[in-house]
Order: sequence, then C-alpha cells, then structure tokens
Amino acid sequence: MKKSCIAMLLAGGQGSRLYALTQDVAKPSVPFGGKYRIIDFPLSNCANSGIDTVGVLTQYKPLQLNSYIGTGQPWDLDVSDGGVYILPPYLGAHEQGSWFTGTANAIYQNIAFIDNYNPDNVLILSGDHIYKMDYADMLREHLESNAALTIAVQQVSLEEATRMGIMSVGEDGAICEFEEKPKHPKSDLASMGIYVFNWKMLRRYLIEDEADPNSSKDFGKNIIPKMLANGEKLWPYRFKGYWRDVGTITSLWDANMDMLSTTLINLYDPSWPIASRSPVLPPHYAGENAEIIHSIVTEGCEIDGHVENSVLSASVKVGAGAKVLYSVLMPGVTVEPGAVVEYAIIGEGTKIGAGAHIGSEPDGSEGWGVATCGPNIEIRPDATVAPGAMIYNGEEV
Repeated sequence: MKKSCIAMLLAGGQGSRLYALTQDVAKPSVPFGGKYRIIDFPLSNCANSGIDTVGVLTQYKPLQLNSYIGTGQPWDLDVSDGGVYILPPYLGAHEQGSWFTGTANAIYQNIAFIDNYNPDNVLILSGDHIYKMDYADMLREHLESNAALTIAVQQVSLEEATRMGIMSVGEDGAICEFEEKPKHPKSDLASMGIYVFNWKMLRRYLIEDEADPNSSKDFGKNIIPKMLANGEKLWPYRFKGYWRDVGTITSLWDANMDMLSTTLINLYDPSWPIASRSPVLPPHYAGENAEIIHSIVTEGCEIDGHVENSVLSASVKVGAGAKVLYSVLMPGVTVEPGAVVEYAIIGEGTKIGAGAHIGSEPDGSEGWGVATCGPNIEIRPDATVAPGAMIYNGEEV
C-alpha cells in the first residue's frame, strides 16, 4: 500500500513537569480547553490536512489514551486504507525489547510499520502541542525545496530559546546550523518539534544511529546534527500561527486562558474543526444566582456561583456563593458553596470543600505561581492552598 506521506505522533511522554496532572495519565491525555484533550489538536490537524494514516507511539500509562483514541472515528481517521494505529514498545522474537529510549529510537522501533505504507515522506509530530497547522502546506514546501528534512520553526524570545532547538539560516534560505537547547543562542529561530523527512534517507540515518552506542537516540541531539554535518539539505518552514508547548503548569494555564480569545486561536472556525471524543451530556445549566463572565462552560456543568475568565470542562459543579476566577477546572470538578478558586488548575474529579480558598491573584512576589490540585482528591472545607502549591498523590488537605 503506497502512501505519499504518513504521520508518526510521539505521544508517550510522562509529562513530569505537569506533576500532579500526569500521575495517572500520559501528557497528551490531559484535558484542555474545556472540551478537548491535548492530543485532539495534532490528530485534528492530520485529518484536516488530508493525512489519513497516523501511528500514535504510546509508552507512559497509555490506557486512557488508547481508549480515548479508539478507532479514530471522532477525527475521521477510521478509514479502510489507512487509519490511526496505537504503537507501544514491543518485544519481538530474538530481540532485546525496551521502552523507547529517545524520539529517534521510537521511530526506529516502528520502521516495519512505516515500510508497510512505503511512504515518500514521514511527518513526525509531538502529542503535547496546541496549534492549528495545515501540514499539506509544509509538505508542499518540503517538496518544492527538495529538502531531506523540513523543520517547522517559529521566532521566540532569547529566554525561551535556551529550552529549544535553535537554528541559523544561510543566504540560500536553508538551515546552516542547529543547536539543541543552547546556553547562549545565536538565533531566535526555534524548532517546533514538527518534521517532514524523506523516508528513505531518514530510514538509513535511524539504522546508523541505533548502531551507535554513544548516541542518545534523539532527533534534536543526534539525527538532525548528523544530517547537517553530512551536508544534507535542511529547510525551515516558517509557521506564523498560534503554537504553544504545554509541557509546564504555567504554559498549560496560559494556553487555556488563550482559548478565551478567538484572535489567538479560533476554535469556532468551521473550515478547520478541532474534533474530540466528547461525552454525551445535557447542556450546561446556570441557576438563578449564577454569573458567568467571559468563560468557556462545557456541557453537563451546573453553575450556581460566579465564574469569570475561566475554562470549565464537562460536568463541573460550582455551588452558590462560590467563585471561580482565572482558573481551569477539568471534568467532574466540584466547587462547593462559598469556596474560592483563583489562578488555579484543578484536576479531574477533585472536590473543593465549602469555604476553601485555592490560589490567589498575582502579587509580584517571587514565589507566586498557578496553584494546582491533582485529580480525584478532596480539599477539606475552609482549607487554604497557597499560590504555586501542588496537591497530588491522593493527599487530602
């Protein structure tokens, strides 16, 4: 079966910087934006871009993610000549199996899957980014430039550049230098972790890299620098739309707040829908004392208190006299009467007791941060959770 391009979606990350929110689920499974999970964005981008064959590489606590993706039906990826496939690490006969040891190793372990479709090009994606991108445009530029590898790039601040893959571009427009997480960046052009490779060439590099005992088996640290050193043509695809890596509590909170602005990322554009596997629930209900201001309130919610500048997922309950301000409440959260939740992220199924106070507005102090409560815990009545605090592992406060 011949395909022009297939996608490989790296979705096995533990997401350790999200701490409480990824204790029991992989980072791509984390709820986002009221109605979605993080992985909905790259899957929807694939479907909207006409890429109908997607391998999803899972590893860390994959049960919920596997169940959520299912056959791929919500994203129209349940097709007979392609579709979405869950690809965990595996142990073959006479092989020494292990977890994926790096991004390149994850693709190496699935060479047979890719060969089955004999693609001209392979699109490599991350499962923890929020953005809308037409991969067909990127693929077109890749082909027109006759590149071995095309990397999606965005300009970032020099402070952000120290945490990303940074590249410089020569007079011909091609990438001439690449450095992973440099201490002193020479450029502000950052890799978005989205790649289009010529498959035959990538296949050869993966096999060579796997045989190198000193390699980290990573695209940014090994494969890309080696291709550049060997004189392969690497091309930057300059993406100017909204894109955010949601790998930290602060970035996840920021991205959810961005959902309240249709000028940053428009979820209501019928030409580029973001699909999800949504529960079948009744419409949200606002009681006679409810006050909802500039917020996303999803189906199944029951609101009797004050909700402002916040994102509420399905089946959230906010009791009378309670206040939810600048916060992200994941599915099934209960905020009992009189409680205050501000500048916080509350995990699935957590109960905030009556009169409790979670977080606070920014005060300029060095220790301030977004307060976070993990899933399925109880915050006792009248308790206080300080700004920047992290409550998880089933603790009761």
